[in-house]
Amino acid sequence: MREGAHPGQNTAYPAQETSCEARQAGKTSSATRPRRDERKSTTREPIIQEPDAFEPEATRRDADVTESSRANRGWWDRNADEYQVEHGTFLGDDRFVWCPEGLDEVEAELLGPAEDLKGRDVLEIGGGAAQCSRWLAAQGARPVALDLSHRQLQHALRIGGSFPLVCADAGALPFADASFDLACSAYGALPFVADPRLVLREVRRVLRPGGRFVFSVTHPVRWAFPDEPGPEGLSVASSYFDRTPYVEQDEDGRAVYVEHHRTLGDRVRDIASSGFRLVDLVEPEWPAWNTSEWGGWSPLRGNLIPGTAIFVCERD
Repeated sequence: MREGAHPGQNTAYPAQETSCEARQAGKTSSATRPRRDERKSTTREPIIQEPDAFEPEATRRDADVTESSRANRGWWDRNADEYQVEHGTFLGDDRFVWCPEGLDEVEAELLGPAEDLKGRDVLEIGGGAAQCSRWLAAQGARPVALDLSHRQLQHALRIGGSFPLVCADAGALPFADASFDLACSAYGALPFVADPRLVLREVRRVLRPGGRFVFSVTHPVRWAFPDEPGPEGLSVASSYFDRTPYVEQDEDGRAVYVEHHRTLGDRVRDIASSGFRLVDLVEPEWPAWNTSEWGGWSPLRGNLIPGTAIFVCERD
């Protein structure tokens, strides 16, 4: 398993509307995927679905845009319940956490000072249970939470909120040009799409001039290391320059989870070629207060090698 993305009460889902038109998710980064042997019970127990009956085969092979989207939509629909139980307490219901290191938008202000968010139209891409959008709404912003997975958005309905939820692919955003002032994505979409420029160009299209897009992904250097939180995760095991996707597939060879690797240079070039200006690149350090492990993220590794890269981009 590779390193990848992020990121209640047991009640019936409220009868709200979920627009199913166009989010992304999935290299099973430990940040995104719950490890079955580490699942914790919490008071937020939304589990309804049974886990996969088979153990997929992990491999490295090509996976195009269509296969990646199909596989990851299915994976997140099947695993959303377990993911929210495993990581829901860390993410909170209405916090804006950028990464497993625990960097919070309250302190980071990567979208700008909280007082400046009031009245702003904000698109959250790969919103999951929409924790970030809920925080944005509390600041007076007008968020829209978009996700590829219908099941993830059902968890957003379960927790509640008065902002729109949209089930859609981040590479084909169902919004008019210049609809938003800001866009954000905390481990959503970008690690899981075969061509991230499709997402970046769509985000630029729906942003107004001067708009900002901030997204976090697994730090590219982590692809050279095993996805393990202990000492075994500190030795280089593969080439950083090997861009072959990480794929989990079923017994018939069909992909059921896909994650794509881009080097740091690739990310910068993708941003520039999509019409954005890179304003900042944040590599969060592991804080002393965070003693938890999240898949391959741990205090041991976090104090030695970066685990997350956050790109702050602006549309001129």
